[in-house]
Amino acid sequence: MRNITKIFGHLKANDAVDFKLRENSIHGLLGENGAGKTTLMNVLYGLYRQEEGEIYIHGQKTDIVSPLKAISSGIGMVHQHFMLARPLTVVENIMLGRKSSRGIFLDTRKVAAEIRELSDRYHLMVDPYARIWQLSVGQQQRVEILTTIYQGANILILDEPTAVLTPQEAETLFSILRQMRDDGKSMILITHKLEEILSVVDDVTILRDGKMISSFKVTPATTKEELSRLMVGRDVLFDFNPAAVKPGKERLGMKDLRVKNDKGLPAVNNFSLSVSEGEIVGLAGVDGNGQKELAEALTGLRPAEGGKIFINGIEAENKPPAFFIHQGVAHIPEDRQNMGLAMGFCVSKNLIIKRFCQQPYAKNGLMNYKNIKNHAQKMIQDFQIKTNSTEDITRDLSGGNQQKVILARELADEPSVLIANQPTRGLDVGATEYVRSRLLEARSKGAAILLISADIEEIIQLSDRIAVIYNGELMGILPKGSQPETIGLLMMGKRQGENTGVKENQ
Repeated sequence: MRNITKIFGHLKANDAVDFKLRENSIHGLLGENGAGKTTLMNVLYGLYRQEEGEIYIHGQKTDIVSPLKAISSGIGMVHQHFMLARPLTVVENIMLGRKSSRGIFLDTRKVAAEIRELSDRYHLMVDPYARIWQLSVGQQQRVEILTTIYQGANILILDEPTAVLTPQEAETLFSILRQMRDDGKSMILITHKLEEILSVVDDVTILRDGKMISSFKVTPATTKEELSRLMVGRDVLFDFNPAAVKPGKERLGMKDLRVKNDKGLPAVNNFSLSVSEGEIVGLAGVDGNGQKELAEALTGLRPAEGGKIFINGIEAENKPPAFFIHQGVAHIPEDRQNMGLAMGFCVSKNLIIKRFCQQPYAKNGLMNYKNIKNHAQKMIQDFQIKTNSTEDITRDLSGGNQQKVILARELADEPSVLIANQPTRGLDVGATEYVRSRLLEARSKGAAILLISADIEEIIQLSDRIAVIYNGELMGILPKGSQPETIGLLMMGKRQGENTGVKENQ
């Protein structure tokens, strides 16, 4: 890709970017949120048309006007959110949109045999007749990869490929990618996880503010610190060493808690856990194993079907959200845009949305806009929120700054309990560092923090104890500093004590 420029309105998402992918290589594409990574790959895949620049495939100038043209040019893309029809089988998904060799009749057996052959060649272990809803997240991702290979792709783009995988599933994916590379294919990984870059890629290109900053081969001497410095333009702290704090009294307790999901099916089953003052308990697990429902039950947003919830020693199950707020429970939801913020409100209103009818922000039913603005200015300064004005609309902020608005609102009053669900999801390395430091600061002030995260590195770095959830059940509680492989076994449903080698940490 030469001199690629892509403009949205007044924003140059890509500014004269050069990108080179070698044959038989795995290439990492790094950058902060808004750096232009996904935009550049969407140009390569034909989802966007560049204003300037040229694309060459195997030395031939190629005008990629659509994904269909990209596919015919040997380019495939595995999106972060899988594009699969869940009720259909693997073979039916792969056949969608393709002509049958039997005319009006489906050639399911022929395609299934070809899929099996490809699956065996790359050790993908995919059953062509399995329905998508029956497959794990990692298996679904392998179906996406299998689909691109079946389409004839020699160049694969993978957007955040390990975002929802266990460590074991991620390592399986890397083995598959290495074998595909050895078989003559080339891959591009868009990722925030620097460890992945160092473990699997051959080359790396770094974007910042829409421009290409650097591109080089990865060697054993390449470090996370070097990569992050190029991404952010400054040094980034990776190894958090929080001071040892002796936990105080129990602030949050769950006893045999049961919660249903939106379909009325069990999502949390007989779940028991406690979090004490000055403690971070990390809850590890692959997405979709009851974390969302648990967090909502603990903040009054979803009813409990059974069991007990204790907040500061007071029974709290099925109390309204206002009760939890009054008890000092703060909540960072996993979906910041739909659950955490009123996107059409300005920054100042989002910062007082939980207390808009209380003094000093209101009196006798009238808003005190002077106090609201002063509070917003202080929060913007204290939490380093990048915005031009307290009246800027929240949807116009970057993802990292939207998250900082939530942090400022939830941490400003020094909560006694904090439910933090995926607090750094989708954030770049600089914003992630900031959020993690704020969580540790809240811990040092005595907050009891339940940190729900699919990022095992985050869980290990920040947690005093590590609990693991699978299919809504507690698989075990591990001590601080447990190995990722041990956590990963429990994340896949192996209960503690079943040859994990780690005893229960009470």
